[in-house]
Amino acid sequence: MSAGRREYLDLQPLRDARGTVQLPGSKSITNRTLLLAALADGATTLRDVLDSDDTRYMLEALAKLGVRSEKGAGRTVTVHGAGGAFPGKRAELYLGNAGTAVRMLTAVLALSGGEYGVDGIARMHERPIGDLVDALRQLGASIDYRGNKGFPPLAIHAGSLQSRGEVSIRGNVSSQFLSGLLIALPLLGRRTRVVIDGELISKPYVEITLNALRQFGVVVERDGWAAFTVPAGARYSSPGELHVEGDASSASYFLAAGAIAGLHGGGPVRVVGVGRDSTQGDVRFADALAQMGAAVQMGPNWIEVTADAAARQRGKLRALDLDCNHIPDAAMTLAVAALFADSRTRLRNIASWRVKETDRISAMAKELAKLGAEVEEGTDYLTVTPPVQWRPATIDTYDDHRMAMCFSLATFGGVAVRINDPDCVAKTFPDYFEVLAGIARQPA
Repeated sequence: MSAGRREYLDLQPLRDARGTVQLPGSKSITNRTLLLAALADGATTLRDVLDSDDTRYMLEALAKLGVRSEKGAGRTVTVHGAGGAFPGKRAELYLGNAGTAVRMLTAVLALSGGEYGVDGIARMHERPIGDLVDALRQLGASIDYRGNKGFPPLAIHAGSLQSRGEVSIRGNVSSQFLSGLLIALPLLGRRTRVVIDGELISKPYVEITLNALRQFGVVVERDGWAAFTVPAGARYSSPGELHVEGDASSASYFLAAGAIAGLHGGGPVRVVGVGRDSTQGDVRFADALAQMGAAVQMGPNWIEVTADAAARQRGKLRALDLDCNHIPDAAMTLAVAALFADSRTRLRNIASWRVKETDRISAMAKELAKLGAEVEEGTDYLTVTPPVQWRPATIDTYDDHRMAMCFSLATFGGVAVRINDPDCVAKTFPDYFEVLAGIARQPA
């Protein structure tokens, strides 16, 4: 644990939550747009940029690669684009546990004609990257593993890039591999078709990438989810100014709090920064909550949630059986919301959880059981049966920001919860617990 991080945080039982939360900027959008702004012609001013560990790693890496940026008032960053490949041709980059930064920078660096090292924390050495490396090697990229094959750390060399019109990449481990490849391919300046081998998971995150590419002047042709074509002559150009949406994954904790608090007459909770017009797939978390008995209202830039009349009468949410491929991060919040359901909830198609900041299926199963839930984990599913008797618990977070934020909601079960290493939330939402306290109410 780094200096200055708290060992634990004790959370008292909560009964009610109501109010409005202004969301921090999306991590997914922030890191994509920072990288694209760095590759574009001209300067780009990004507004409402997320200030967190992951975005700081990206900005520090871009600086080492010769890209100049300045922070302005509020959460504004202006990036002076390199107009193509990075000017810095030698760099050793340390990226913590920022999977987005590692995967996307690896792809861009492999096609940039320099000598680079990419590394992160010990957990990053367990997060796969082999499918992306294999695809880049098809293009002539020269990449060596410095440790275990298929995993960071990596050594990237100036390879002899080939004039190849088609490349294949596996899609069933992480959508970040495809996103990284699509971001890097315009550096080649030629038409390249990317064929997906197998099922593509986490499709909404690819949509975020495609939308970001369009904003910077590159329109990718799509053949369903089976193939993507980057056109010849594609080149990034600055849109001048962009606004970063609020983080839809972070919204899930407050929306769930509104639904749970509503069971006993509390709520509503409104989040501002995402809504009907959002480009992020995790806004569909609100649909899943509605299936569980939440009353959801939505505007172009906000979502508001409490419990519906039937759920209030039952005093419980409805259990559900859901394919969560479309909301892989926000689905973790459903696992904790399931503690407040009327029977067993089953979350399916979540194999990607196992290669995130921690093995999230295993971690969720262990920590939910501490609270008294009956839990079953499979290779790609998790079932949660609510506690017959809630138990106070000390929750281990595994240096995973989403574990810490999810389990804060267990306090609505009427028990005290200790969150170990609470400051791991700095990865995406540094003041999460303070914001939650701002809308939460303890029992009278």
